Amino acid sequence: MKDGVNGVALAVFVFFFLAVTVMGFMASKWRRAENANNLDEWGLGGRSFGTWVTWFLLGGDLYTAYTFVAVPAAIYAGGAAGFFAVPYTILCYPLVFTFLPRLWSVSHKHGYVTSSDFVRGRFGSRGLSLALALTGILATMPYIALQLVGIQAVLDVLGVGGGEGTNWFVKDLPLLIAFGVLAAYTYSSGLRAPAMIAFVKDALVYIVIIVAIIYIPIRLGGFDDIFAKAGHAFAAENPATGKPRGALVTGPQAQWSYATLALGSAMALFLYPHSVTAVLSSKGRNVIRRNTTILPLYSLMLGLLAMLGFMALAAGVKVKNGQLAIPQLFEDMFPDWFTGVAFAAIGIGALVPAAIMSIAAANLFTRNIYKDFLKPDASPEHEAKVSKLASLLVKVGALVFVLTMDKTVAINFQLLGGIWILQTVPALVGGLFTRWFHRWALLAGWAAGMGYGTWRAYATPSATQSHFGNTNLIPLIGEKGYIGLTAFALNVIVVIVATVILKAVKAPDGIDRTKPSDYTADAGDPGVAAELPPATAGAPGGH
Repeated sequence: MKDGVNGVALAVFVFFFLAVTVMGFMASKWRRAENANNLDEWGLGGRSFGTWVTWFLLGGDLYTAYTFVAVPAAIYAGGAAGFFAVPYTILCYPLVFTFLPRLWSVSHKHGYVTSSDFVRGRFGSRGLSLALALTGILATMPYIALQLVGIQAVLDVLGVGGGEGTNWFVKDLPLLIAFGVLAAYTYSSGLRAPAMIAFVKDALVYIVIIVAIIYIPIRLGGFDDIFAKAGHAFAAENPATGKPRGALVTGPQAQWSYATLALGSAMALFLYPHSVTAVLSSKGRNVIRRNTTILPLYSLMLGLLAMLGFMALAAGVKVKNGQLAIPQLFEDMFPDWFTGVAFAAIGIGALVPAAIMSIAAANLFTRNIYKDFLKPDASPEHEAKVSKLASLLVKVGALVFVLTMDKTVAINFQLLGGIWILQTVPALVGGLFTRWFHRWALLAGWAAGMGYGTWRAYATPSATQSHFGNTNLIPLIGEKGYIGLTAFALNVIVVIVATVILKAVKAPDGIDRTKPSDYTADAGDPGVAAELPPATAGAPGGH
């Protein structure tokens, strides 16, 4: 690591950071409706984004600082197991192709802003809607925290703040700066800000990846040398465990863990509130279908990015915090000016999804907690105001995760969120295809999955942390598997058994406000407006 501040790289980084911040504020005027004071406009961008805007928005939403920092860092720290992120981003698109268009149709028909809006309309249960809203907010906070960790890693390597021995304020100053920037332009522009910035973010990311995957191997003597040196590094003993540090290829004992982690993560990806928000912001059902066919292009990018973990080992990068490995590799390998470009790609790659995530979580709070339980007669303008304020509080919650949890394996932030968000599958995805499940059974299953998953995650330590340390692995039938998938299986069993019992005793069921034709409706169909009038994008169940 170079001594002091890398002035050239910092100047380039600050230039791009300021440029996208200005874009974030200017976005408030982009395709703005006459009446912008409602959740359809602030929280969903007017539901008007076409194929390309949606593609960049979803790409900026789903491929984040987690992609650029946490995945290669996991590979740097432990080897091939970190590649689980590549198959899971491939698996998820066939899965979501089956249900996202249905969610878009019914949401557009009834003016639903969140997934919890749909669940309330489908099952007639405010309690179940509240449970999903709280889960979505909780699962989003560690994901936003992961983005802030990415920014902090870049600034640490640049020599700004951070470092051991500094006081807490200086050490965490990058997080406070990120919080301030995010809070300001998200509050001002809503979803339009990350949608506009996503174009710049993706352009920078692709430029950096293409250069890195060509330039760094040339400097390191080719991929043969990279794999050989990485294999030698993994064979060395880990002092904390007394076992090899990792492996270039997952062994038989790790295959079940790898498979369940990939499958569970694939099931979870599009259930997050930020994913749903990006989907509902599009203007047509076919926009969603087209995006699920072209978004796998990002998976190719992710595979190349993951290789950077091996390159960091081959280059002899030595860092105590694995999250610094890739930023340090860039600083060691690239000229200073291009290091600044690469760091800007990581920083902006954190800002875009963090903005969308905070908006999505704020929408959940406003529609499914504040309006449902505190102020049912809230006007669209009042909803928008509350959501803006809630987006600030969500970022504070994310800061709590960052400041209180171990950041050396930041990928655990994402895996922890996955455990929680998977427990919404029976109500959300199941509800899109069947009304057989009883609302009370869904609530009982959710409680069982959340309780078990949280307990197992909390009780599973790592080498650096006594709780919430190693959320991807637990004992399971003599093997190891993803806690989230095990909790989901328990959830489903409880839902099915409880539904049979509740139907047998004729327990009262809720009113379904949807009908079969709602799930295939498209913009322009009879009864479905091409664009929702802002004033009517309010209460679930009406349109």
